[in-house]
Amino acid sequence: MANLKDVAKIAGVTPTTVSRVINMRGSLSQETIDKVHRAMQELHYQPNALARSLQGKRSKLIGLIFPSVSYPFYGEIIHAIESKLFTRGYKAILCDSENDPVKERDYLTMLMANQVDGIITSSHNKEIHEYEHDNLAIVAFDRYLAEGIPIVSSDNFAGGQLAVAHLYELGCRKIAMIAGSYDTKSPTHNRLLGYQQKLSDLNLSPLVHYLTKNSTLEGKRQTILKFLSETETDGIFCTDDLTALMVKDIASELNLKQIQVIGYDGTQLIQNYLPSLATIVQPIDALAELMVTLLIEEIENKAFIPEKRYTLPVTLKKSQ
Repeated sequence: MANLKDVAKIAGVTPTTVSRVINMRGSLSQETIDKVHRAMQELHYQPNALARSLQGKRSKLIGLIFPSVSYPFYGEIIHAIESKLFTRGYKAILCDSENDPVKERDYLTMLMANQVDGIITSSHNKEIHEYEHDNLAIVAFDRYLAEGIPIVSSDNFAGGQLAVAHLYELGCRKIAMIAGSYDTKSPTHNRLLGYQQKLSDLNLSPLVHYLTKNSTLEGKRQTILKFLSETETDGIFCTDDLTALMVKDIASELNLKQIQVIGYDGTQLIQNYLPSLATIVQPIDALAELMVTLLIEEIENKAFIPEKRYTLPVTLKKSQ
């Protein structure tokens, strides 16, 4: 197993500098930080992992890496996860990656250096391969990270079908879907597959529109405005509630009263304060409970081998 001196030799710095980079202490140039990180990746070096295993101690710290804490859905599920970890004697370190691969990699390195016992993450950029080599207990939410890392998600396929069935029940026959991204490895891709399958069962044609990844709020709004102005549709399934609310708002501006809209996530915020939005409800508390249970089992029972995927049912909440 590689050690601190091996990393220092490849990076061309002193072991003390490597330690400072790992623990983010002192003033260091970005060039030095990058050199050390590249050397760590080359050697698959895992800071303090060996020392921790020899001591037989746990830090009782869990890293949470999520793409945005500002989204209501992520805010609610993070809150549920943190609460459940705390009641079981673990503390959480929250990392907001903002879908930035550089930021995510830095956070991952920081969590490893701080000897966390495990990680729950819903943030993954394809440029990051550290998940494939880390020996920490890891549970993924709605994301494929690497072979051997369990994925917890709601039943995205059934959610896509439920959304189409609801719009059809309302009289819609030209049902479009607005999605955030196209990733066949992500469980969220099953929302598209469920949408397509249900349309096929109903002998209707699919119409899918993807939003530009990481676009600004105004850019997203302009894209939706253009889509609604140029597309003949009477029903739209959005893969998240915030997009669904924006679609409803723009459709109203364009006086497109015939368009029915349904979202996906069903947070308490949406259900309590915006009941006019129909949505597919994810079981947030149950998802959090399952992720925490799996992670702690991985940490405390080395013989535990998790399943590849765990899927929980979704429900339909009609507009009120």
